[in-house]
Amino acid sequence: MEAALWVLLPGFVAIASAMLSWFIMQSRMEVKLAEQRETLSELKGQLKAERDAMSMSLQTAIRAAEETAKRQAFDNFLGELKVEQRHYTRENRMLMNSRKSLVLQERMLLRNIPLSDWIEHEITLDDAADVDRLVQDMTVFDKGVVSIAELPRRKQLA
Repeated sequence: MEAALWVLLPGFVAIASAMLSWFIMQSRMEVKLAEQRETLSELKGQLKAERDAMSMSLQTAIRAAEETAKRQAFDNFLGELKVEQRHYTRENRMLMNSRKSLVLQERMLLRNIPLSDWIEHEITLDDAADVDRLVQDMTVFDKGVVSIAELPRRKQLA
């Protein structure tokens, strides 16, 4: 019996130490795995924050680019609007009475496409009247209003 005890006791101790070392190694692996999971979750949080920040800056940049494109398209459109103008003097004779009048005709064009019919104004002329000054005063389509290039420009947002 004593010989069996001396044979079985080292085997039992070996099995017990193997189980003890297995449990210790298992717990160390779980600790390392928990540390790695914590590090991974921190990195995921940082990546998500960076992605959100980049998404916001990208959306801001896209909105600014769209706004700039719209503004440029509108400026180009307004730059292509033109006013065609013509004037002449008309003389009406009735028996002994003669009446002179200035006729001003103008219309708006987009490139070469008319946007409006001819708008006609007629005003009676005196003998000493300045025709060029009357034409400037009678015009409906003021050049300063139609031409966007002559208006003061506001600072654009970056």
